[in-house]
Amino acid sequence: MTVATSPAGLDNRIVVAGVPRSWRDLPAPALPSPGAVLTAGAADALAVARQHATDGTELLLAGPTRVDATMRDELRAAGFAVTVLVDGVPRTVPPATGRAAEAGRLWLLTSGSTGRPKRVGHTLDSLTTVRAAQPQRTWLCPYAPGSYAWWQVVTLSLTQPGQHLVVVDPDELDDWPALAAAHRVDAVSGTPTFWRRTLHRDPEALARVPLRQLTLGGEPVDQTVLDRLRALFPAARISWIYASSEVGASIVVHDGRAGFPVDWLDRAVPGRPTLSLRDGELVVASPHHGVGHDGPVRTGDRAQIVEGRVMITGRLDSDEINVGGSKVSAGLVRDVLTAHPQVAWARVTGRRAPVLGRMVVAEVVPATAPGDAGQPDGASLLDEGALVRWCAERLPEYAVPRRIRLLTEIPVKETLKSDV
Repeated sequence: MTVATSPAGLDNRIVVAGVPRSWRDLPAPALPSPGAVLTAGAADALAVARQHATDGTELLLAGPTRVDATMRDELRAAGFAVTVLVDGVPRTVPPATGRAAEAGRLWLLTSGSTGRPKRVGHTLDSLTTVRAAQPQRTWLCPYAPGSYAWWQVVTLSLTQPGQHLVVVDPDELDDWPALAAAHRVDAVSGTPTFWRRTLHRDPEALARVPLRQLTLGGEPVDQTVLDRLRALFPAARISWIYASSEVGASIVVHDGRAGFPVDWLDRAVPGRPTLSLRDGELVVASPHHGVGHDGPVRTGDRAQIVEGRVMITGRLDSDEINVGGSKVSAGLVRDVLTAHPQVAWARVTGRRAPVLGRMVVAEVVPATAPGDAGQPDGASLLDEGALVRWCAERLPEYAVPRRIRLLTEIPVKETLKSDV
């Protein structure tokens, strides 16, 4: 296993809590190896990542809320010392079982969408998926420390000269456009929920950020959010990425359209992932996979072909709703709702119902009307009946939501997702 000792991006600028410095300037925490480090602080997380990159420590990095007491015991039983790191001060509990460290090993936790999070082994090399020379960028990173998406932005800055980084702590998320504009951020990676929430809360502030690269990932990406971002940033490159801890970054699309071309299926290109569909499930064989996930991996994500594009609509266990024997894709119903010009966000689920067994229901956040200061939540512009009629004109009768609840704010989790 190759262990990096002098990453090429150590002189890149990083900004945490408004303070600029370089990767090289970060403190070097003395941490045990193998070690699981739990920290919510952006500066602490970056220091740990830099230390791993230069020393090759065996590391699992995560936010404290992602690792409960049971998982901490499991980690200690697996030979990890567990360290809670706050403002550079470590508090460490030794492992319950001693073992030798595996040099260069990085461990990621899965999202836990199919149960308890699992550990997936990687290296800095397998997480570094951008290798070609890049134009100079200043990236904003809003992700929780230790997540796959966080590592994607961090490895880009660590390994590529000219890829600077501005990190947003959780309490700064609502005002990130102002922070980004102040530091001349021109590239941002976020989930569709992250982008929708910003478009809903303050599109004028977002438009003031000089963005040249916008990236979406972590959730199904629909055409509406891509089009709304394109309207604000007509000259920027807008990309969406399909990635997971198990198979790495496997799909990257830059053409401004949701889904990917159907002719990418079953295409064998050396060094690139192979994509296929099996019974409506996306299957990926990726060179960026984690340990034990080589060869074709069933992702658990539902995908279907729509007008020459392969659309990823959601998790198999939650996307399909059986309404009286007819199968409904919650993701496709969600896309119909979010295509409404007065809808900022939607979530679609199934609910028990007499006779039919299940019925389609939805939650919707109305868009804010420009200049409508008297109705900041936009609720006066939209009602349940209007949305039901909109869906009835575009969906089979059995797929039309029977109950629609209006919310005033887009919900978001620590992962920057709303559905997972």
